[in-house]
Amino acid sequence: MAKGSAEAASAMGSLRVIGSGQVAFAITCANGFYAPSLTKLAQPPAGSSDGFIKGDLGFNDQAVKSGYQFQVFATPYALAPNTCNNIGGGLAGLAFKASADPLDSNNPRYFGENAGNVIWEDTASLWAGMPESGDSPTGHPIKF
Repeated sequence: MAKGSAEAASAMGSLRVIGSGQVAFAITCANGFYAPSLTKLAQPPAGSSDGFIKGDLGFNDQAVKSGYQFQVFATPYALAPNTCNNIGGGLAGLAFKASADPLDSNNPRYFGENAGNVIWEDTASLWAGMPESGDSPTGHPIKF
């Protein structure tokens, strides 16, 4: 039980990092647009060695950390300009969604987040139904 609680706390912390990274990316790099994936969010701008999230979350588009699998998606917006980290025009999104699903089938705590920067929790994956902005149709918001 303690292990599951620690993993859930780590997952929520990682989603906060992803959300903060997306805000920084949108404001400083992408003219208000969001990164379409974890690897694009981790890609550093020209002349820098640091991306908007660190390597453990940005090595793959489906990252595994502390007993959870993370992923990010933003619907490409055709008019989005190229970004400071050169991901290409038309690839960034107007909003995004992210999820953290437990790898242990006995862990009933699933998390999701979107451009609203609210973390949601449910007993089933939020990934498929999580909108890129607005309230999740399932689960409940986490109050910090």
